[in-house]
Amino acid sequence: MGDSLRQVDFERLANSSYKVTNARGGSITVGSGGDDTDFTPVELLLAAIGTCSAIDVDIVVSRRAEPTEFTAVVRGDKVRDADEGNRMENLAVEFTIRFPEGEDGDKAREALPRAVKMSHDRLCTVSRTVELGTPVTTTAV
Repeated sequence: MGDSLRQVDFERLANSSYKVTNARGGSITVGSGGDDTDFTPVELLLAAIGTCSAIDVDIVVSRRAEPTEFTAVVRGDKVRDADEGNRMENLAVEFTIRFPEGEDGDKAREALPRAVKMSHDRLCTVSRTVELGTPVTTTAV
């Protein structure tokens, strides 16, 4: 696999239930949102946006101080539109990040807004891809 290529493979387990596997052998079960606990594709999209940004932010601020709290909520509205098709709108990531008192915590708090902005504007591949509207090619063989 080249340095730029990313790929996951999946296989059908049952109707609307799939096992997704990455190149390193990790796997997750994805479903349609029935009565089980599997993530839906939309939930995975939200998780990908949030965790991508969280990793960027965590790397920057944790160099200064270990967070005492690091959580996020990622939300959006699912729109069903007969003309433009189903999609998500109003996507938002809201971090709650706290640091210990003291000089190192102050440095981390000071770096936090810039880290969040850098992740949004340049670093997070997932949210950048969504915002830029990268085309998706779908084929059947």
